[in-house]
Amino acid sequence: MADAKLQIIPLGGLGEFGMNCLALRYKDNILVIDAGLMFPESELLGVDIVVPDISWLVENKEHVRAIILTHGHEDHIGGLPWILSELNVPVYGTEFTLAYVEGKLEEHALLDDAELIEITPGAKFTLGPFAIEPIRVTHSLVDCVALAIETPVGIVVHTGDFKIDLSPPDGKAFDLHRFAEYGQRGVLALLQDSTNVDRPGYTPSEWAVKPRLDEIFSRTKKKLFFSCFSSSIYRIRIAIELARLHGRKVAIVGRSMLESSEIAQDLGYLDLPPGLVIHPGQINDHAPEEVMVLISGTQGEPMSALSRAAVDNHKHARIQAGDTVILSSRVIPGNERSIFRVIDHLYRRDAHVIFDDGSAGLIHVSGHASQEEQRLMINLLRPKFFIPIHGDYRHLKKHAEIAQRLGVVDLALTMENGEVLELDRDNAHKIGKVTAGRVCIDSGSTADVVEDLVIRDRRHLSEDGIVLPILTINKLSGKVERQPELVSRGFVGAEPELMEGARQVVSATLDGSSAEEKADYGVIKEKIRIDLKRYIQKNTSRRPLIMPVILEI
Repeated sequence: MADAKLQIIPLGGLGEFGMNCLALRYKDNILVIDAGLMFPESELLGVDIVVPDISWLVENKEHVRAIILTHGHEDHIGGLPWILSELNVPVYGTEFTLAYVEGKLEEHALLDDAELIEITPGAKFTLGPFAIEPIRVTHSLVDCVALAIETPVGIVVHTGDFKIDLSPPDGKAFDLHRFAEYGQRGVLALLQDSTNVDRPGYTPSEWAVKPRLDEIFSRTKKKLFFSCFSSSIYRIRIAIELARLHGRKVAIVGRSMLESSEIAQDLGYLDLPPGLVIHPGQINDHAPEEVMVLISGTQGEPMSALSRAAVDNHKHARIQAGDTVILSSRVIPGNERSIFRVIDHLYRRDAHVIFDDGSAGLIHVSGHASQEEQRLMINLLRPKFFIPIHGDYRHLKKHAEIAQRLGVVDLALTMENGEVLELDRDNAHKIGKVTAGRVCIDSGSTADVVEDLVIRDRRHLSEDGIVLPILTINKLSGKVERQPELVSRGFVGAEPELMEGARQVVSATLDGSSAEEKADYGVIKEKIRIDLKRYIQKNTSRRPLIMPVILEI
């Protein structure tokens, strides 16, 4: 069919940060790029993660050829367990990306049935009418690619997440040359990352943090705690290198940090000299000035290693007066409160906290392209049609305006999730919408889908009821003023013996918590909820809604 057209259908990531997922369709062939998740806003009570609604893909499951991943961040791979439980299709990704994917699928008992196929930058492969070439790009994670996809109507380039770093720590630079070659051949459509469209200029290289970090290492007299995203392999590499140069042993604390470091070491992205890394239990065997603790929890997650260390509740990581804590990461919108709560606790421990140096030097750089890099890519590729992706609607709109003003693009279009853009060699226009939206998932399980929040809560309450542990805590001293009280409604099995046992569980949790934890309502509520949930589930096999209530006096 000479008049067959290509369709571009975003299913997530356009109009929000996270949940990135996009489909390309030509006749009866569908290619899916990325399968991300999004962490819920605070109003989505009882929801652990949010993934794209893939109803349209399920309806067309016999036409879906594969899922191709641009890189291994959660907002690009986190929805895979949910999607693969509905669509068992091959998954393509680079070596490092697939290492992350394997861990995720193993957690959900989906690894044995999954078909994972490794791709490398520059090595083309074909899926139906699509010829795909991964192109090396740089980001805050290693082994990231953009995708140049040759279709019967023209070439489509999907940048994935990127910034233009010509000297990254692993020496694998952004492949400007290959993008320029595609620009000379002619690009029909460019789908480009919009995350940093508000930032003028260029995003600094990953190396840009080293001088400031080197200075901090040189003047730190006691233990140094270094926290960054566990996927920031470049940052971890720089921190470990500086620890070695400054004569410090490295202790790695936190599950995600340990897993990422092991994967990076196995794949050759981290070179750890023998004797450099010590077990966390050996921290006290060394003088404070000879230790760096690489610790997870930079976003203030309530049960993360750093949050627990900040309230002196970690088995190995003890933060003492005079220790230095570096938070080498950005504040993800929505996490401000929990991050600053952790920073408050660190200050109470008389630690030196470095989290936003301003003009004093960089301790964190973004992994996304700023305006000048975005313009450079558009000028290199000179696409006929430009479609901004990855961002809130205001970011997409601004990005489209920037592209249109450059004068090299015929048409810049702003799209939203579910819209269908149809292209041929000369024209592009929207032809309608498919089902798209959000699916809320509880407990990280692929089965416990929250189809509608209100229905889910009503169903939860009607089936298992609610248990309210009521605590009276003195705000100033952190002291529990009277025995915890338990109130239940609609909870089958609330016999006096069980409730007395539940009260003892709450008391035991409180007794095992420090005054500082008791004063931090976010932490103490979560600890009580988890312990009580475990006790009730074990004794009744039921899951009532547990909502600790703290009365402050």
